[in-house]
Amino acid sequence: MKKRKSILQKSSVIIGYVCFLLAVLCAIALYFKNQELGMQDPVTASFLASTFFFVFIGVVFMIIGKADLPDFKIES
Repeated sequence: MKKRKSILQKSSVIIGYVCFLLAVLCAIALYFKNQELGMQDPVTASFLASTFFFVFIGVVFMIIGKADLPDFKIES
């Protein structure tokens, strides 16, 4: 029997997808800023750090959203 996911787990999966989308957007901005300013510029480094951050936050949220959590309700 498949357990139902809570609203928090469903929203966690959505937030995970949004983080992956933001990581892709940061990677695109990183590519263009690298062409314009070079890798030594702080703006380029911040886009690189943002890409890294959003990828791994997306992974964490996807794991939380896909986990099979037990039911913690106390039954009488």
